[in-house]
Amino acid sequence: MRRIHLQLFAHKKGGGSTRNGRDSNPKYLGVKRYEGQVVRAGTILVRQRGTKFHPGKHVGRGGDDTLFALIDGVVTFGTRGGRRVVNVMPLPADKTVQIAAD
Repeated sequence: MRRIHLQLFAHKKGGGSTRNGRDSNPKYLGVKRYEGQVVRAGTILVRQRGTKFHPGKHVGRGGDDTLFALIDGVVTFGTRGGRRVVNVMPLPADKTVQIAAD
């Protein structure tokens, strides 16, 4: 008669590692203020990687290519030399607009 050695464990052993199971956090990129919206100076207009949109009149560009308003005004989009640009046009002096706080 042959004897079989069988050992049962109370717990499972640790499983092997997997190469999946991780993801990066969302970056929330895209256009943040649209054509015709009234903005204040410093308002972020577009968050982007690279220059999908270029800064136009009264628009600055941050180190991560974020576009932001340099003056209070109205957002406009257009093209210049085949590139998409974002502008902020100043409000006429006779128009006073209440800007909602974000």
